[in-house]
Amino acid sequence: MTHDVKTRLCLGTVQFGLEYGVNNKTGKPSPDEVFTMLDYALEQGIEYIDTAAAYGNAEELLGEYFSSRNIPQDLKVISKLTPNLIADDCSDGENLVIREIEKSLQRLRLDSLEGYLLHTPTNFYNPSIMRGLKQAKDLGLIKNLGVSIYETQHALDVVSSGLVDYIQVPYNIFDQRLEKNDFFSLARANGVMVFGRAPFLQGLLFMQPSEVPEHLARARDYLQEFAEIIARYDLGRAEATLLFSAQNPGIDRVVFGIDNMAQLKEDIAVISAMSTDTRCREELKLHFITMEKEIIFPSLWAKR
Repeated sequence: MTHDVKTRLCLGTVQFGLEYGVNNKTGKPSPDEVFTMLDYALEQGIEYIDTAAAYGNAEELLGEYFSSRNIPQDLKVISKLTPNLIADDCSDGENLVIREIEKSLQRLRLDSLEGYLLHTPTNFYNPSIMRGLKQAKDLGLIKNLGVSIYETQHALDVVSSGLVDYIQVPYNIFDQRLEKNDFFSLARANGVMVFGRAPFLQGLLFMQPSEVPEHLARARDYLQEFAEIIARYDLGRAEATLLFSAQNPGIDRVVFGIDNMAQLKEDIAVISAMSTDTRCREELKLHFITMEKEIIFPSLWAKR
């Protein structure tokens, strides 16, 4: 039962350190709640955990957890460089990157990271920053290096470069930009592991049209269409959204976030019982293949 959980999921931790998501009704979980959720996730076979220096106190919380438990040998922790910390034209990127990785390791109370990603995609184009990541890998501070991206061209540049092991990309029912080019085949050909984040689009895909705030009003009709399609296949929103990402063979791990234990249990149950029936996925893919940037980019959701 845990096979698909182990091979398809990566637990995101932004909600552990920040109040996050347009549909978050419960706020940030308490440290005790976080520890209980982590216990359950690891018991169920999840082996990848995604965090970042920018996720509030998430790294510190994880560090407290790791130091209080017998952590599985196969646990794989990924973190990220603070966004916009290093200028794109900085010539001393090596030292700054190494220093930031060491800070993350101290907060996480770990000796090394499975992966470390640039959280500012344009940092990828700075040779000194990339040399810093390579040096950290050579020193054994990190095992894999990569980039978390937002724009399609950045994704294509990164997976074509031969310089990275990991890439994290937005991918969900409404955001299918990477289906329209060679991204997934390029990643596969170059041996780049693809982490698909935002399967729920920060909770927007869970909202009823009537719940959608006015500044996202243009999403209401799409959410109604989404509800009508999945009803025909007798699927719930959590099931439909997770399966959409998990059933894409180009996504190696789905990075999913949770606000509470009920969500964690539901998401793990969905993947544990994952069907090979992709008919709903194919209909959703065709129906929502092209969407406005104002809906799929949370950075453009600022209340007007």
